[in-house]
Amino acid sequence: MTLPLAGIRILDLTRVLAGPLATMTLGDLGADVIKIERPGSGDESREWGPPFDSRGESAYYLSINRNKLSLALDFDTPADLDVFYRLLEDADAVLDNFRPAMLEQRGIVVSDILERNPELIWCTITGFGEHTARLGYDFVVQAESGWMAITGEPDGRPMKVGVALADVLAGKDAANAVLAGLAGRGRGRSATERRVFVSLFASAVAALVNVAQNALVSGSDAKRWGNAHPNLVPYQLFDAADRPIVIAVGNDGQWRACLAALGLDALATDERLRTNAGRLANRSIVVEAFSQRLSERNAAVWLATLAGAGVPAGIVRSVREALDEVSASPLTGVAPNAPSAVRLPPPRLDEHGALVRERGWDAFRRVPAVATSGHS
Repeated sequence: MTLPLAGIRILDLTRVLAGPLATMTLGDLGADVIKIERPGSGDESREWGPPFDSRGESAYYLSINRNKLSLALDFDTPADLDVFYRLLEDADAVLDNFRPAMLEQRGIVVSDILERNPELIWCTITGFGEHTARLGYDFVVQAESGWMAITGEPDGRPMKVGVALADVLAGKDAANAVLAGLAGRGRGRSATERRVFVSLFASAVAALVNVAQNALVSGSDAKRWGNAHPNLVPYQLFDAADRPIVIAVGNDGQWRACLAALGLDALATDERLRTNAGRLANRSIVVEAFSQRLSERNAAVWLATLAGAGVPAGIVRSVREALDEVSASPLTGVAPNAPSAVRLPPPRLDEHGALVRERGWDAFRRVPAVATSGHS
């Protein structure tokens, strides 16, 4: 198939997670991505293991670097800078996550580059915004963005999310910013308009969505609810006879269907629980009755019963169980969503250095693709 970003050229000056995820997303959509790394060491996530694969690459690095070529360049070396500028001439977008002034100290002045190339998009990913050099590691951002204050048991300590989700969201935001820039080409947008900044902190705070709005509307701070929901009841984890199960009742129709499926006739006739607002006010009554009833049978029985009634529910799966349900590879990771494809495995450091130096962007026509996977 013809991928939507086929022919688009991306220079990837990023490392670790947010930036590489953004550029991998663009590569999945068909863009040609050249990952530029430091000679000798490269992206530090290459060393973030174990586990490592048979090539010595960390699983962390492999998860976010498919569909790219690798070129090692030293920006303190004039010859390498020349290679960079040659690639830049035909690039559609550049992504970086350097701290402020790091590029300028090496003579790479982004504003001047954008003035010379009226269609180029340049996206910089930061930790806490364009005007600070403060390092933005995901754990720190989760702490300062409010996430840890609302994650964990109500009487427990603040808890981080189990994946570097602030990085992931910032990477998605960066990819969206580049896509928006590509869609806006040909409209005479200024160099300033084509210079985009995405921060982990801003992405994380924006991702609070309804929790943030609750605080804005009520004037009260958010708190931890464990596996319950601040605005919906019942919408939480329960223990079936053999394993945990989650039930997510999103409206009054599902509430009535859920009670019928579980045989909770006493709750069905309780007028206090007819609306979600009433169930919120009487949360303990609902939770106690559901907990008792769900403990009587295995999760599989309840899942089948609730599915038949149209009530959202699921078991708590392990990561391995979840991976069994999708297309995934130890080399190229979890297959991307539509419309996309896996064309190239994550590259070794400077694996394509000689080819890119010789052929430039045409190097992509000289590298054999792996078996295509993904969705269309």
